[in-house]
Amino acid sequence: MEQSLINLLYRIVGERNVQLEEPMAKHTTFRIGGPAQVFVTPRSVEELGQVVLAVNNSKIPYFVVGHGSNLLVSDRGIQGVVIQLYNNFADFTIDGGKVYAKAGVMLNRLGNAVRDAGLTGFEFAAGIPGTLGGAVMMNAGAYGGEMKDIVTAVQLMDSQGNLFEKSGEEMEFSYRHSIIEEKGYIVIGATLTLQEGDIGEITARMEELALARKTKQPLEYPSAGSTFKRPEGYFAGKLIMDAGLRGYAVGGAQVSEKHCGFVINKGGATAADVQRLMEDVQHKVYDKFQVQLEPEVRFVGMEQEG
Repeated sequence: MEQSLINLLYRIVGERNVQLEEPMAKHTTFRIGGPAQVFVTPRSVEELGQVVLAVNNSKIPYFVVGHGSNLLVSDRGIQGVVIQLYNNFADFTIDGGKVYAKAGVMLNRLGNAVRDAGLTGFEFAAGIPGTLGGAVMMNAGAYGGEMKDIVTAVQLMDSQGNLFEKSGEEMEFSYRHSIIEEKGYIVIGATLTLQEGDIGEITARMEELALARKTKQPLEYPSAGSTFKRPEGYFAGKLIMDAGLRGYAVGGAQVSEKHCGFVINKGGATAADVQRLMEDVQHKVYDKFQVQLEPEVRFVGMEQEG
């Protein structure tokens, strides 16, 4: 990468907010991933727009991350620029039943705030270990709820640094999908519409879901959450279990014995381990049930694995 671009990024965001060869294992919940060639943490929407424009003008690829809770990053890392929207993009406001939150806010923090404001409708999302931006991008869902149920508007940025807004309907939300990835948009923030509720009932529901996660999911190990999408008419975890793959391991990667829908980093797992394990699971489930499992985890730079 040209030193002139790196110097420009230094000027835009400050040298302390540009890291070279930054290990992505530090920025994913899998605790896996080689170095990002350049890792940038803009401090404002204005800086983000300038970074995107500078990188685009240099014809360098860029990739936007939040908490990294749904990513499997190549052991060789990511060529180009990684832009993280996290702590610097974590503001939110609550005005009646309208909540506007920036993309980097963690869902559990936002969930606690809307609970304290006596607003219901967000309980399903409060325990998902990711940011609002990632949840909007993939229409995250759990326990019968999805982001499309509560998102009424999304503030976006395009690859030229232009800001604009789309309604919830224009986002074309479907199962684990929105228009964001295919259009190359960046989520800046979203407006959520929630309903007034009883704080005691909201708290009880959040605690119920937190207990369900703790007892049923392998939260004690690094993972990227649910590894495969739910096939229509089936549950991925049950198919994997019924294929005899509970505890199946490749290197440091393992199908969780607690919940077969999760692949965990049992210790020292590489991206190649996880990728191989996922492929093995897909083949064995298809051979046994003729059901094709599709990854819910996003692969980043994995074409480099060879």
